[in-house]
Amino acid sequence: MARKDEISAVLRRELEGYSKEIRMVGVGTVMEVGDGICRVYGLEDAMAGELVEFPSTRDELGNPVRGLVFNLEEDNVGVVLLGSDREIEEGSEVRTTGEIFQVPVGRALLGRVVSPLGVPRDGKGPLVESEVAGYQLVEQKAPGVVEREPVTEPLKTGIKAIDTMIPIGRGQRELIIGDRQTGKTAIAIDTIVNQRYTHQTDKPVYCIYVAIGQRQGTLKQVVADLEQHGALEYTIVVDATAATSPPLQYIAPYSGCAMGEYFRNNGMHALIIFDDLSKHAVAYRAMALLLRRPPGREAYPGDVFNLHSRLLERAAKMRSDYIVVAAEAADDVTEGVDGRVYQGPPGKHEAEAKAQEIGGRVKRISGGGSLTALPIIETQANDISAYIPTNVISITDGQIFLEQSLFNKGIRPAINVGLSVSRVGSAAQTKAVKSVARTLKLDMARYNELAAFAQFASDLDKATQATLNRGQHLVELLKQPQYGPLPEPDEVFVIYAGTSGLIDDLPLGQIGAFEVGLRSFMAERYPDLVREINATAQLGDDSMAKMKAAVGEFKAQFLAAQAAGQADAAG
Repeated sequence: MARKDEISAVLRRELEGYSKEIRMVGVGTVMEVGDGICRVYGLEDAMAGELVEFPSTRDELGNPVRGLVFNLEEDNVGVVLLGSDREIEEGSEVRTTGEIFQVPVGRALLGRVVSPLGVPRDGKGPLVESEVAGYQLVEQKAPGVVEREPVTEPLKTGIKAIDTMIPIGRGQRELIIGDRQTGKTAIAIDTIVNQRYTHQTDKPVYCIYVAIGQRQGTLKQVVADLEQHGALEYTIVVDATAATSPPLQYIAPYSGCAMGEYFRNNGMHALIIFDDLSKHAVAYRAMALLLRRPPGREAYPGDVFNLHSRLLERAAKMRSDYIVVAAEAADDVTEGVDGRVYQGPPGKHEAEAKAQEIGGRVKRISGGGSLTALPIIETQANDISAYIPTNVISITDGQIFLEQSLFNKGIRPAINVGLSVSRVGSAAQTKAVKSVARTLKLDMARYNELAAFAQFASDLDKATQATLNRGQHLVELLKQPQYGPLPEPDEVFVIYAGTSGLIDDLPLGQIGAFEVGLRSFMAERYPDLVREINATAQLGDDSMAKMKAAVGEFKAQFLAAQAAGQADAAG
């Protein structure tokens, strides 16, 4: 009897603790499939943007192929496939997952080439799970105005023409636009390579390069170049090359943006390159037309503007929040002595005043991160008034326009100063750069205006000749080879030599040698000026006078060396 009682008691306990979790799964049937999309009947409860699975079809890792619900129609659902459609047939089963598309984020992706799904494609094995910080939704709402603060911190490209005339700030969206083969990707890669110096500071910049519709060989060369110049270790490469299906090319920039937002949202800085959004729009058009969405202008769907605006709006400089703590407070303190949280730049000034009053210190508790976007757009025959270029120009904070004719003349980077602009402007420049580059863009604008007329004029006055001469020397000075980004002190010394007129009397063919020699001379003979610019990002009056004397001293040495060389050649 006791035995029966024991069994009854055990069964009773088990039944009391039993709970069954019921999960509703929608099941549908494929009606038609092809070109990376399919139509599914029977998924009445599917949500827009929801992931669905094809249980009978597996990818290379053995997982079910997934798709993204794209169209919700009256009697069927349009699904774009995030994998191969070769094994999917009419009548195949489809199941809803209740999930929205997410990708892995975190430091585990640095130094890796991954698919738009976050799957490694570089043959280096799976991601290190301990370094994966979690998963983030690919489609995110852009930060609101209250959550942002003005762009005031430079993102240095190391390219003289950009840092001095078209400066980019952390949190900005600056478009790189031009015909094919004009050096657009070269500017983006140089900018990534130049971020190497930030990793010796307390504000490193992590980079994401999203290749959309590029040739596989081109992407391999980019990865090799990044690795060669020590930049791959802090870069994530998202592979959505031309061999990738249009749905994956469509989702790639959003995946890359989610990976960059991890750094932005955790108080760090990130730079993302979209190379290029022209091909992204074409991939979206292909998907939309296959799903029979009505075409609009130039056969692009009417929502193609929203496609890029909701992507680029996610680039932002996030607002910093501060508290005032005691001078001896521990680093993990999260509450201020006065119980207040001071928000944004005005709050920081208020917090500094309060800290001085009570003898405490200011501590940042959140925010401060940024995501800078450099989208690339390819034009046809320099037509920046076409549909997609005008869309993206109206979304971004300025553009760097590269011109084929300048490129063909050997002016690299081939930047058209007249059509290029940064709407953040000098707010994204340090005081050191501002002090030497103040007149540079005006000098270049005057030169470009006069150069067009000078070729037809037989007699020019001295002022016009001087303007043309200055412009020609500045054009030579701003030339820069690829993979040769310059540190800020070198840019300051070189640009000062140009804008001050100290090189106006040098032959144009000697400008390149003068620049190289000047940089070496200043590093060896005046390291204190280099340290001052690196430490304070500005030059005092005494330092400006010292720099003027130093450049003049080098010029005298350079001219003497050139004269001696000519005498030896003549002898």
